Amino acid sequence: MAPDRPFLTVAEAAELIAARRLSPVELTETYLARIAALDDQLNSFVTVTAERARRDARKAEAEIMTSGPRGPLHGIPYSLKDIFDVAGVRTTAQSRLLASNVAVEDSACAAKLETAGAILLGKNATWEFAHGGPSWDVLFPPARNPWNTDHSPAGSSSGSAAAVAAGLAAMSLGTDTGGSIRSPAAACGIAGLKPTYGRVSRRGILPNCFSHDHAGPLAWTSRDLALIMTVIAGHDQRDPGSAAREVPDYIAALTGNVEGLVIGVPGRWLEDELPPSPATRAAFDAALGVFSALGAVVREISLPSIREYHAAIRVIAVSELFAIHAEDLRARPEMFGQSLRYRIIAGGLVRAEEYLLAQRARTDLARAMQDALAKVDVIMLPTSEPAERLQPVHPASLFTPSYTSPFSVAGNPALSVCNGFNEAGLPFSLQIVGRLFDEATVLRAGDAYERATPWRQRRPALRSPAAREPRASPETSTA
Repeated sequence: MAPDRPFLTVAEAAELIAARRLSPVELTETYLARIAALDDQLNSFVTVTAERARRDARKAEAEIMTSGPRGPLHGIPYSLKDIFDVAGVRTTAQSRLLASNVAVEDSACAAKLETAGAILLGKNATWEFAHGGPSWDVLFPPARNPWNTDHSPAGSSSGSAAAVAAGLAAMSLGTDTGGSIRSPAAACGIAGLKPTYGRVSRRGILPNCFSHDHAGPLAWTSRDLALIMTVIAGHDQRDPGSAAREVPDYIAALTGNVEGLVIGVPGRWLEDELPPSPATRAAFDAALGVFSALGAVVREISLPSIREYHAAIRVIAVSELFAIHAEDLRARPEMFGQSLRYRIIAGGLVRAEEYLLAQRARTDLARAMQDALAKVDVIMLPTSEPAERLQPVHPASLFTPSYTSPFSVAGNPALSVCNGFNEAGLPFSLQIVGRLFDEATVLRAGDAYERATPWRQRRPALRSPAAREPRASPETSTA
């Protein structure tokens, strides 16, 4: 039985639209009505482009009725993290510095989605400049988790993940520097893909860390992500970090077959360096059991210390953050939220030799990752623990070691999918990492797991306005 209309997957909605059993206008109105009725619980949208969405939906419907859909995203409503430029729409990055900033040109991703006939619903909440947060002293309040609004949707693509999980958009695009697609996807129980570094253009996206920023999709399933990647992946001469690599047929790769797939598990990370909670470990082991039953082979692999990856990204990220924001920090420090301001200042204390040594270490760490992946097809481990309560975070917690950041350091494609729920009803998550530019295998593994498990049928339930209880919100930071 298919989910209710707002919870359709991209693939389900595309099939109904192609068969003319679902109108893009009806689907768009469904999402706009839910945003108006429910998003005050989540704060997942900071800008709603309702007039544009209705116009584009009418156009898509007319085109489809005349000639059929031009592709799988034609008529599909989507949202964007509020660091992606869309001509004529404000891009605020959740910062008072950009409160009145209206883009004059589409980002590369927005332009591709426009060409594909997708329908923009609006912009999603982020952390300030995709780095400082969650914060209550910036332009908008932070997003909340649809599974429990007292909990965080995690990471700077938080609004994008919350919007999809709440049935406010069919799909969204976010960015990932150290985990900010995967962690929100994990917290919100959806699928999120950080593609290989350079696979998706970052042109027209406000930068966080030039050498680690990735753009990628969030949606309900790995199949949805494959459909989106078919549109947004590809070389862009105007992005200096873009890779001139052929884009594979991501949909054809979704065979459902993982027999013989070799899965590497970084045992030292999970046993000694950063052991997960017993419940998270049990969910992870159960997921490996599913893959074993499907014919995959699981073996332990050895990687450099997770703390070495953490140290490299910490130095590089704060250095590049300072380079991006130093001028505004000196001229208008009061315009930054406290969380981001302290993190930028930290970057100003890094010496050139430390930055260069961190970049050299990154090269060695990335090479070690590729060496490990030469012996296995994918690496698997949890994405993160279930979502924590939403509360201010001390600026000193710039980075803590995580299961996501090593794959940003190495640039490998990494997928998060839901692999169960804890006793409180919050999602567990599984991370699947592949070889450089091999998103196809990563998505194949995620899709096979989703087909073999029941987790994708579950959706959060938001209360109607009359049924809500008041909630307490922290209003100040804990500096």
